[in-house]
Formats: sequence, C-alpha cells, structure tokens
Amino acid sequence: MLNTLLSRLASKGLQLYRSLLAFKNNKPKPADTARLSLLGAEPVAEINPRYLSFSVDISVLAGGFWWEGSTDSRRGLGTLRIPPLKLNSEKLDRLVKLLGPAYLRIGGSEADKIHYFDNPNGDADALVLTRQQWDELHAFLQRNDLKLIFTCKYGLFKREHHGRWQGSELLKLLDYSKAQGYHIDVFELGNELNAYWAFHGLMSQPRAINLARDYNQFYKVVKRDFPNSKISGPGSAFWPKLGETVRPISNITPRFLANLDFKLDIVDWHYYPFQSDRSPVRTRKARLHHLLDPKSFEYFRLYGKRLSALRDRFQAQAEVWTGETGSAQCGGQPELSDRWVSSFWWADQLGMGARLGQKVMVRQSLIGGDYGMIVRLTLKPRPDYWVSWLWGQLMGTQVYAIDSSSPHIRCYLHSAKEGEGKTLLLINLAAHAVELDLPSVLQESIRGGYEMTAKKLASRRVRLNGKKLRFKGGTVELAHFDPAPFTGTLSPYSLSFWQCDLAATHD
Repeated sequence: MLNTLLSRLASKGLQLYRSLLAFKNNKPKPADTARLSLLGAEPVAEINPRYLSFSVDISVLAGGFWWEGSTDSRRGLGTLRIPPLKLNSEKLDRLVKLLGPAYLRIGGSEADKIHYFDNPNGDADALVLTRQQWDELHAFLQRNDLKLIFTCKYGLFKREHHGRWQGSELLKLLDYSKAQGYHIDVFELGNELNAYWAFHGLMSQPRAINLARDYNQFYKVVKRDFPNSKISGPGSAFWPKLGETVRPISNITPRFLANLDFKLDIVDWHYYPFQSDRSPVRTRKARLHHLLDPKSFEYFRLYGKRLSALRDRFQAQAEVWTGETGSAQCGGQPELSDRWVSSFWWADQLGMGARLGQKVMVRQSLIGGDYGMIVRLTLKPRPDYWVSWLWGQLMGTQVYAIDSSSPHIRCYLHSAKEGEGKTLLLINLAAHAVELDLPSVLQESIRGGYEMTAKKLASRRVRLNGKKLRFKGGTVELAHFDPAPFTGTLSPYSLSFWQCDLAATHD
C-alpha cells in the first residue's frame, strides 16, 4: 500500500511539474485597466454574522509543541514546547473584541493526543487540558462574545480500533461542562482525519466507513449532554493541486458523508493555499511570487465548489464551512506570513468563500505561529489582523455577484455592515496603479472608502488612507480615519473597501 501511495504521489508530482512549466510560459502580465461588471441585483449568498472567525490551537492553549523557532515538523507538530497561553489579558481581550462577534475554534493536531483534566498514564511529557484552562477558556469566550467550536479527541492510531470509538474520556469533559453551564456550540471529532497517514503513520489512516461509524457514536455521546449543539465533519485537509490527496486512502469525504446515520449540521474542510518550509508536503511553496499570483487563489474556488457538490448530494441540509485556513501550512512561513504581502490571499479568500455560499471561515490562527494574526509573545497585531478588523467593520452578510476582467484585480460586493447601501472590496495584486472601468450606477454610488497600503510588501506595518494603523489610548476606531474619495484608480499592491449608496435594485 505504501508503494502504491508513493507512486500516486509521484504521478501527481509529475503532473504538477508539467502544469508549472505551462504556467511559466503563459503567465499573463497585469493589465493597466480593469472592467468591473455587476451580475444582477439580488444577493447570491448570505453569510453567518460570525463569518470571520478564528482559532487558538490547542497546543497554544494547553502548552504543547508549536511552531515558533521550529525549522522542521514532526508528525504534524512543531518541535519546540511552549508554555500555555494566558487568556486573562486585558490587551488580548481588546484585540479580540475588535474582531467579534466570532466563533473560536479549539483544535489542531494535538487535539487527538490531549488528555482532559487528568493524565491517566502519569506521563510527565503528556499534554493535559486542565480544569483551570477549560474554565479560563469559557470565561474568555463570555467576555469577548465568542462561540466555541471544539475538536474532540479521536485518538485511534491503530487500525483495529477504527469504527469502535466510545468517547469514555470525552464524557468526563462533557459532564463537567454541562454541570458548569458552559456552552459548546459546535463539536467535531478529530483533526484532519484524512491526513492521519502523514501525521501518525500509514496504518493509522481510518477508512471512511469506519470513520462514519465512529461519528455515529460521537453524535450520540454529544447529544446526550448538548442536544442543541451542532456536529461538524469530516474536516479533511485539502492541498493545492492535490485536493483531498489520493484515492481511496485519504479521499474520505464522499463515502464518509454517504454513510452517516444522522443529518450532519456542517460539512467542513481545511485549506492552506501555500506550504511553509516546515511542511513535509509542499505542492505550492510559500514564496513571494506565489503570494501575488492570482492563479494561486483559484484552487480554493475549485475545491470549494467540489465540496458544495458533495454536500448537495449526500447532506443537503448541511452548511459548508472552512473550518481551518491560514497562509502557509505548518505554522506559516517566516518573514512572509507575518508581512503585508500575506494580506492579499486572506482578503481574497474571505470574499471568495462568501461568494461560494460558505457560511463561516475559521482563520488559523488568532494568535501564535508565523501565521497568527497576533504575535504570541508581544500581543502586537499583524497586517492581516487589520484586514480582518476592516472586514468586520464594513462587510455585511448579504453577498452580491461582481466580476473583474483582470485576474489581478479581485472584487467582492456585500451589503453594508450597518444601515443601507453596500461595501465594495477591491484588491490590486499588480505592482502598478490600475484604472477601473465601473458601471455608471456603481461609479456614481461610491461616496468614499478606506485604502490599505504599506511601504513595501515585506512591511510589518500598514497604513489606512495614508495614516499608520495602530492603537491610541488602548483602542482604535474607524472614525479616526477620514474616508478617502474614490478616484477610479487603485494603488499598487493595495486593499480597499468602498462604501456605496447602491440601491437594492441596480440593474
């Protein structure tokens, strides 16, 4: 089986090499102008008010193996152990409140190894989620208007155990949580179970039918104490160009969805558009030119549509969520994921996910790693934190269809966050200014907006309408920045949000 798997991966690698050669020879140059087209007046989708959500990896929460300082990975983990995250921080609360309301996912690779409250084996190196950490987490949720997505321990690393999950260890956590009156809004079982072969060994990979059996039991265990909570799955990892990797070993989503005995609430998936140098599988390395290549963004659309088709076929009642996403797999890429250049994929994926009808987008991570929106050691916000803040300030839940003639000019249109009108998100991936040709009804409706730029692509700091984005007196408000007039020209390497007095019907 291992030889078959390696052969298939090699075949896909050859296909990847050929496609890269074809792309290199036919790479389009960014245009100097772009035409935007409105495609109808009615919304094409509606997102959850908590659409832009985020995670704290359980390794960060409980003090496991993490990425900062690691130059390699070991079975899906960083190689350095860190102390547990201190959630009782006024500064962290201020940063989180500005991004809310949101879901907070607690998951990650060590979710399948962690012990709840006690260490049954007395292993000094074991990772334990303590009662105090669990209590502090729920206080943190309540303070910051967050709802919890919790990844429960699957932990079956031997094939003979697959299909026999009982959840005896989880029951202790559920019973305690119910007694304390804690809310867990979404449950999922295991982390990236289709990638167990890569993280825990080939013989650990569960088959889709056995995983469905385990999920059927998981449903019963959860619903006993939390009958109103939602169940999410299977949370498969997708790779650029490979998708859900290799049939039939790890392409589990179709058969998993088809063999459930209950109606799933959420079909979710994990996707990273790039891989860091730590990642053992690198189908698209995190490099500057890849982060600015519009073709790099399109695989999210391809796999998002594929997942929606599977949902429609097997679990039509379920919503589609992106349950985990970040700039580069395995902690992010140092000196890229934490810079201005890593803001473009994030803004585009937020817009594209909403356009595809996905209800929630969970960012890995809120804090920790090179891909964290907040620096773990200093609690300083990174450029994509500010993108997330602006999205939350300006983008409403109704999604409208708009297209661009240029792949380097990305555009998304939503209802306004407050009041009437709409907000137009524009992304310029070109190194030069681009003139826009807009429908007159749209051009005339733009009353002003907010443009994000930086001195260089590798900048850690960003500007909003020419002013530095930073906290003053412990806070920041959009009202501190005067809206810029719309000139019809997009600055090089810029993100901008434009407020429009566009009526509900504009055709």
